[in-house]
Amino acid sequence: MRSQWKRIRYRLEWIGLLLATKLIPLCSRRVCHYLARLAGALLSFVDRPRYRVALSNLEAAFGDRFSPTERRKLARQSFQHFAQTMVDLLWSPRLTQQNFSRYIECQNFEETERGTGPERSIIIACYHYGNFEWLSLACGFLDLKGTIISQEFKNSLLDAIFKKLREQSGHELVPRERGIIRLYKVLRRKGRTALLVDLTLPPSLGAVAINCFGLKTSVTSAHAWLHEQTGAPIIPAHCEPLPDGRYRLVLHPKIARTAEMTHQQIAQACWNSFEPYVRANPAPWLWMYKYWRYLPAKPERPYPFYSNFYRPFEDMVKRDREVEDTTITSVKNLQQ
Repeated sequence: MRSQWKRIRYRLEWIGLLLATKLIPLCSRRVCHYLARLAGALLSFVDRPRYRVALSNLEAAFGDRFSPTERRKLARQSFQHFAQTMVDLLWSPRLTQQNFSRYIECQNFEETERGTGPERSIIIACYHYGNFEWLSLACGFLDLKGTIISQEFKNSLLDAIFKKLREQSGHELVPRERGIIRLYKVLRRKGRTALLVDLTLPPSLGAVAINCFGLKTSVTSAHAWLHEQTGAPIIPAHCEPLPDGRYRLVLHPKIARTAEMTHQQIAQACWNSFEPYVRANPAPWLWMYKYWRYLPAKPERPYPFYSNFYRPFEDMVKRDREVEDTTITSVKNLQQ
């Protein structure tokens, strides 16, 4: 009975998404904006477990900077930004090479040409901030077409629809299985790729421990490994909302002096380039995601309620700390 209900639910989800892909592109941008705000507010009320995660994340990251009322407002706005991202993705068939700049402006685009060679082979490290879906589409329209690993849905009926939407500006989406090897081959051929680098990964999956709002978390080191193997520069980027309903694609300075850095240090440098933007405008980040799943043995600050001690994470933190101490000692010896 349960499997039968799941099949029915998956079919209904597919029908609903298919209808949305037909109807939402018919709407004006103003209608899309109001629809997303309503859907996000409703979702924050209905999805109480994720709403609670968002509140706990905000408290752990900012301490008493925001009052409980302000945290509730930020959590609701985070849901609304995510809803806007999904609505905009469904609306995006109306974006073209000719008109996309009316909706997305670009800042520091010249960074993609600086020291990258005529092929502009780059690794874009991006985040679940603002309209991360339009970040990808804009890169395609800006002739930064690349190969991107696709996260499959539990409901496989949805994969083809999202794949078509995400590939419309020229990207190629590949499955997660052996995806990093595919990206390695693409970069060796002077291609391009983009990776979301703010997701939590178990230590066993090539993760490294970084400081995120002063709290330890476990994130991918895939971009650091790909850079090490291919030499393609890493350029962090995010897509922030503007007051008039448009977006700004911000390309950060490429990560420099990587030959002297470990994978952990490269991942930390990417995060350090992004965190000031979240501190300045927290709401567009995906606060309902569990960024701090692993709890250190002796945390210096409170972690979110869902964090749990995990021995492999603690071992990874200790290992990174030892490497950092060794590096500091070596630098001091050279300076003497």
